[in-house]
Amino acid sequence: MSTSSSKVCPASLATTTCPYCGVGCGVDVSLDSSGNLSSVAGSSDHPANFGRLCVKGSKLLETNTTDGRLLNPTIMGEQASWEEAIEHVAKKFNEVIAEHGPDSVAFYVSGQLLTEDYYVANKLMKGYIGSANIDTNSRLCMSSAVAAYKRAFGADAVPCCYEDLEQTELLVLVGSNAAWTHPVLFQRIERAKKISPDMKVVIIDPRRTASAELADLHLAIKPGTDVALFNGLIHYLSNEGGLDQDYINTYTQGFDGVLESCQSSTLFEIAKTCEVSEADLKNFYQLFLNTDKVVTAYCMGVNQSTSGTDKANSIINCHLASGKMGKAGSGPFSLTGQPNAMGGREVGGLANMLACHMDIDNPEHRETVQTYWDSPSIPTKTGLKAVDMFEDINQGKVKAVWIMATNPMVSMPNRQKVADALAKCELVVVSDCVAKNDTLSFADITLPATGWSEKDGTVTNTERRISRQRGLMPATGEAKHDWQIICEVAKAMGFDSGFNFSKPSEIFAEYTGLTTFNNNGTRDLDLSGLCHLSDKDYNRLKPIQWPVTLGGDAEQPKGTKRLFTDGQFYTASGKAQFIETSYTPPEQLTSDDFPFVLNSGRVRDQWHTMTRTGKTAELTSHIGRPYLAIHAKDADNLNLKDNDLIELNAAHLTTADLIVCLPVKIDNNQRQGELFAPIHWSASNSSSSNIAALYTDANDKISGQPELKHAAVALKKVEFAHQGQLFVQQDLSIALLKQAFEYFVTTPFEKGTLVCFATNKDLSALRTWLVNNFPLFEEWIGANSQVFSSTCGLREGELVLSMGTTNTSLELDQNWISSLIGKLNVKPEQLHGLLNLQPDESFKQGKLICSCFKVGENTIIDAIKQGNCSVDGLGATLKCGTNCGSCKSELSQLITQHKPSNLPVGQEQLITLEAV
Repeated sequence: MSTSSSKVCPASLATTTCPYCGVGCGVDVSLDSSGNLSSVAGSSDHPANFGRLCVKGSKLLETNTTDGRLLNPTIMGEQASWEEAIEHVAKKFNEVIAEHGPDSVAFYVSGQLLTEDYYVANKLMKGYIGSANIDTNSRLCMSSAVAAYKRAFGADAVPCCYEDLEQTELLVLVGSNAAWTHPVLFQRIERAKKISPDMKVVIIDPRRTASAELADLHLAIKPGTDVALFNGLIHYLSNEGGLDQDYINTYTQGFDGVLESCQSSTLFEIAKTCEVSEADLKNFYQLFLNTDKVVTAYCMGVNQSTSGTDKANSIINCHLASGKMGKAGSGPFSLTGQPNAMGGREVGGLANMLACHMDIDNPEHRETVQTYWDSPSIPTKTGLKAVDMFEDINQGKVKAVWIMATNPMVSMPNRQKVADALAKCELVVVSDCVAKNDTLSFADITLPATGWSEKDGTVTNTERRISRQRGLMPATGEAKHDWQIICEVAKAMGFDSGFNFSKPSEIFAEYTGLTTFNNNGTRDLDLSGLCHLSDKDYNRLKPIQWPVTLGGDAEQPKGTKRLFTDGQFYTASGKAQFIETSYTPPEQLTSDDFPFVLNSGRVRDQWHTMTRTGKTAELTSHIGRPYLAIHAKDADNLNLKDNDLIELNAAHLTTADLIVCLPVKIDNNQRQGELFAPIHWSASNSSSSNIAALYTDANDKISGQPELKHAAVALKKVEFAHQGQLFVQQDLSIALLKQAFEYFVTTPFEKGTLVCFATNKDLSALRTWLVNNFPLFEEWIGANSQVFSSTCGLREGELVLSMGTTNTSLELDQNWISSLIGKLNVKPEQLHGLLNLQPDESFKQGKLICSCFKVGENTIIDAIKQGNCSVDGLGATLKCGTNCGSCKSELSQLITQHKPSNLPVGQEQLITLEAV
């Protein structure tokens, strides 16, 4: 970040936590003598990552710039003072509440917030406004896992830790492409399997993802059939002597009903339902049966479903039935998606929870929270979950909403309903650290919040580990911490007490105190060991897993690796509960008119809606544009080839504006009839690439989590007269691009902005558009042929623009263009190559695989064909995979696809420990 302190001091090292996925990696940040951030590295002593960082974490400084930051408050698009903005928010909220009651307002918050931010937001809404209408984008991420844990264990308590992934003998990875979504954790798994070759890995996923390269068995089940699969496992364990009857009798309740409900779940029936072979199914069941230590780790493929809670409970049932619980290397392990989704759950960020894992429908819990807070009110009913919240906004029942650190226009399903709701809402307040995203365009008031390196507080990762995210830099512009903004609004609303915090350590102290208040061992979330930290201790807090008590001679905080080791649970009986589940198909079913299933997810180098990771070419060079993955046979039936453009439509879409247009990627890792598209792109960087519009409001009736893995869509090939790429040394507005192109996607490259486009406008109109909109470019040079056209723009002898078009798709090497853009006196042969769209041989690397060392696919394939057929060997020769390691799974895939058939025995080798 460019903000610097005026005080000169010696260079120093600080530790903090990565702001991306739920792994919660520790980050060492070096600061130079001017106080600026100079480098980042993984913290070698952090128990989550032990020095590793994925490519996103390793590029934190490149994305942590002031470019694109929201710097000042605004009211109706006009810059305002903080005093004016706070007063406006407080006055309008008070007016709405006075006229329509507390349930007429809502907060929609985020797993990007720190725990301290979350705590005061929840306190304001539930304890002072008196409504439970605060929900979080974690509803889209982990709420089914939460509901399942609560049904089975009586608490939202993740029983496992990361060490279990290394100590297990069988890892079952369900609905998770951890190699891309949790890459550092996946590298720990890779290393564990290398150390213990007998360890088995089973991947359960309709797609063959990068994670499947590690698998001993991949079950490509029909989407949505997870409940049937695991009910079949219960049946198999029962028939084959795999039940732990002592564990069932001593520590659980309800097994007989579950067993009875699974009686028809035979191998034959389950194989037919899941559309897998009986042999593969039996292989999985036998592995589970015959292995003492089993971890089943699951993520969005389980959670984002209309039966997500039942899916998770069917997994938990299998672990309870076999006694593979509460011991090292065993348990049902929900992998969290966001950096602080866990922290938000802990402080009551979900609309159906009170703070500190207490329940709204429990009168004793309500009294405990209200008494501790000394608050004027506490809700007696569950608030609006995310989908319902935007429905009520759309219907005019909720008249004021405050959105914090999230972008629901891109992440929520049914995009048009969200847009309609925000357009109708009397007051939309958005606090964020960025100045532009799809949601901010609906804001009446914007409030600038601090970002990573400025925010100061705590986060909790997937294994219940609390870590400090430290404020290393001053706030950018007039930005304030989220907790500060919330407290100022609360006080302006007339709540004089309850929000007089001056620093995050005071909030943390109040929060930890509530975890112990009236607890006496009855609640899982106990932070008694952290209740009385001094400011110094808080600032120096080392990563620790809850529950945290005091222990040892020095009475130091003592964390807890894994839960339920004593077989005691947080249910009324103290026993774990088996939950009867039955397979029900997804709600968004295919039909003759909408015959394809659309799946969605993340790509390796991007995070959520790309407002941060999309800022740098370092992270867009691996996959720089959205795509639609489709099986080759489906592509043949539709007469499609790679990079053809195709429209996706769904039954609920009412206007052509909502139809999504994506380039085709033929990929036999998809099942026939099924598609995959990434979630990241939006109207802020493309014409029609946000796939959220294709999903309906369908959601799990228990958890409220939307079904974001299963839409029914129709496909239609789109023909354009011209497709091309525009490279220009400046940012371009979406409005400007819409004048020239019917389809476009923008992405940063090293020297500016790349636009991939398609249009039916004639070439002369495009050239006129260029000349009219870039008047300072003094010289235009062009070339035409029957199959392509090219145009270059120069200013004072410097190449500043290059556009190429063809009648099919065009993909030019970004490194080649970067070597020329901004260059004075480009050589005639270089200009000739540019005008003919023919790069130098040295720039024909193909798709980028290794973002760290910019190693392309063609270079890697050439090395493999020459006999370099190990990840280790490729790293030694080309450096790929030797820095963050995020590309190792793709290297393995390329080796599998391209290794010579006559490779001598022994030349193939696994990744070495050093490489992992």
